[in-house]
Amino acid sequence: MSPTGVGLIGIAALFLLIFSRIPVGFLMAIIGFLGFASLVSVNASLNLIAKDVFSVFSSYNLTVIPMFVFMGQLAFHAGISARLFDAAYKFIGHLPGGLAIATIGACAGFAAICGSTNATAATMAAATLPEMKRYNYKPGLATGVVAAGGSLGILIPPSVIFIVYGVMTEQSIGKLFVAGILPGIFLSLLFVVTIMLWTHLRPELAPKGPKATGKERLSSLSGLVETLILFVLVMGGLFVGFFTPTEAGAIGALGTLLLGLVRRNLTWPEFTNALFETTRISCMILVIVAGATVFGHFLAVTRIPFDIASWIAGFALPPFVIMMFIILVYLVGGCFIDSLALIMLTVPIFYPVVTHLGYDPLWFGVVIVLVTQIGVITPPVGINVYVVSGVARDVPLHVIFKGVIPLLIALIVGTLLLIPFPQIALFLPGLMK
Repeated sequence: MSPTGVGLIGIAALFLLIFSRIPVGFLMAIIGFLGFASLVSVNASLNLIAKDVFSVFSSYNLTVIPMFVFMGQLAFHAGISARLFDAAYKFIGHLPGGLAIATIGACAGFAAICGSTNATAATMAAATLPEMKRYNYKPGLATGVVAAGGSLGILIPPSVIFIVYGVMTEQSIGKLFVAGILPGIFLSLLFVVTIMLWTHLRPELAPKGPKATGKERLSSLSGLVETLILFVLVMGGLFVGFFTPTEAGAIGALGTLLLGLVRRNLTWPEFTNALFETTRISCMILVIVAGATVFGHFLAVTRIPFDIASWIAGFALPPFVIMMFIILVYLVGGCFIDSLALIMLTVPIFYPVVTHLGYDPLWFGVVIVLVTQIGVITPPVGINVYVVSGVARDVPLHVIFKGVIPLLIALIVGTLLLIPFPQIALFLPGLMK
């Protein structure tokens, strides 16, 4: 059988087995190993899998992942996320849909010190859903806002997806982080405008909360100040070139730890739990990256990525049309495949096409993250919806998916606007040293 035929069988097997209970990282490694062995030799395949797994788990660039994951876990256990929501709630909770808008603000703030969409959704669900329920917010709106707002965790830096994309494409992780800032703010504003329109048309969905006093607002600012300190420390150091991404993650984790100790909000059991969760999440990510690396080398031998790139580039179509086709693939794929696995599978295929068309790799990284955000709130995978459902056990799953729809539309609009206006993503990286 030809290498292309073996490659297509491998891809088909992966898509069929991805719905099984086999962890996707192991699945990609197994199929990649078997495919490489059938095309080259068993000994070469054994050597490949040993080398790839070792190189991933010993990679200095990937050490940034546990650092930022640890930073987010410490922030959660130190109560920074809860205080962040309290500050947003005190200032705008009295407006129509104010609690929902405050939730988006808190999600954006926590995303700036977390880097994970699942962690952001879970943290904000625990902090905000009881408050919205207490003020009689309809379950669909409340849970939909948290699920969609949690998706900001992979756009506003630091972001695990940006790290993985940067390692795969050899792009600057620092510049990718900075490229996500303005799109993250822009998307947060789109979410806010959507909530305002939604609650204006249907005010019964989100009754007004009580108006906080000036003293209450002033006292709540400490929660906002903590987040700003950490964000400026990490992203400011990256922007001016003081830190590498790994150093920035370590400094951010240390800063978060010190804030928790100073405020005496971080107990020993919470600290050990943060370490445990960081280890679990980091190992999961690294296993996926290692498996995808093996599978990627198998695809390289089949020549499929290069053939697809040549085939697409051969069409007499404008680059914009080809780009829309690529985005459509990500939108459909994100409905069925885990976001990190999808990126690991598709970037080796589409990255050569995008660069051949003349698009900026940093811009493409932001676009990938945006369409990945869409995938985490759309059925049937919609991992953020399942995370929120795990917290709001009394809300049916279909109600949450329905509540996500208005914000999903805003997310699609934000993604499409980035195509004609790439400077939204590229302006800040252009200012870096």
